[in-house]
Amino acid sequence: MGVQRYRFFCCGCGANAAAGGRERDEDGVSDGKAEKGVEAGPRGLSWAQVEAMTGGFTSAVVGEGGFSTVYLARLSGALAAVKVHRSSERLHRVFRQELDALQRVRHPHIVRLLAFCDQQDEGVLVLEFAANGNLHERLHGGGKAAGTMPWARRVSVALQVARALEHLHDRCEPQVVHGDVKASNVLLDASMSAKLCDFGSARMGFSAAVRPRSSARTMLGSPGYVDPHYIRSGVVTKKSDVYSFGVLLLELLTGMEAFCAEEGRLLTSVVAPRLRAGDPPCDARGLVDERLGTAYDAAEAAAVAALAAACVGDNPSLRPSMADVVRTLEQRAQGSISAVERRSDGQRKV
Repeated sequence: MGVQRYRFFCCGCGANAAAGGRERDEDGVSDGKAEKGVEAGPRGLSWAQVEAMTGGFTSAVVGEGGFSTVYLARLSGALAAVKVHRSSERLHRVFRQELDALQRVRHPHIVRLLAFCDQQDEGVLVLEFAANGNLHERLHGGGKAAGTMPWARRVSVALQVARALEHLHDRCEPQVVHGDVKASNVLLDASMSAKLCDFGSARMGFSAAVRPRSSARTMLGSPGYVDPHYIRSGVVTKKSDVYSFGVLLLELLTGMEAFCAEEGRLLTSVVAPRLRAGDPPCDARGLVDERLGTAYDAAEAAAVAALAAACVGDNPSLRPSMADVVRTLEQRAQGSISAVERRSDGQRKV
């Protein structure tokens, strides 16, 4: 998804505040027999219930793009975001794909599906609300929030996204390739923890790679994040996600956008040659976001730069796995991660 209208916009898919207990929605429908301490799965809604939640689709629009519109609503008295997919055969396939993925996947750093409706051509997903918007607007958007994310929080967000991708790649059955990892698809909840969202490009049911069924394939990914190997071959692999994650690391490191439309510039084309020019460990001082000043750990920045360079390498087979990425971040950025966890004040750690 694209356009952000409010600070809590969630990439075209997000929402927060899980439904709990036996409260009744504003449309008078009980939440069901959820046992205390047991997390209920996503519930099916009727089209009438969706209309009631959104006031006949007149509630605040918190996100809009080519595929869907997101309305702010309430589910069981808590804020949620209602993602309504456009009506067309192709976009309904995207909806079914995202619904299937989110029904199968459960992880603290993956946006949670609360409810859905598949009674109409316009598929509807109700997802947890992200109170602090998305990573793109935090790093690049205008206004007070832009550029204020401290170094330790950036490292923590990187690790959380890495853990979400590791879960998709190695711990799901069937395995999942996200297919569109980017800053605007990383939501930030009330405690600034990351939630990976937007599974409309996800691919499931394979362990290595998948090739499009026809030459008239739809390209996966977003400008600046797409794996060049995928562009050349049309083959999607887990290493395609690794490449996109590497670009995300570069964004967190430099504060620069992955793709500058005005200049037609790719972040990788600007930064990658500078990474290759230095001998390990990389001297990242000239790459770190100027807005951070000296408020960052130089050793951690060098480790992040070296890891990003490995992730965006030309040869997919030489890129690290997401499990390798998680281990590297845990080992090389313990100081920042521990600092963020201490400030979380009892929030759940994963």
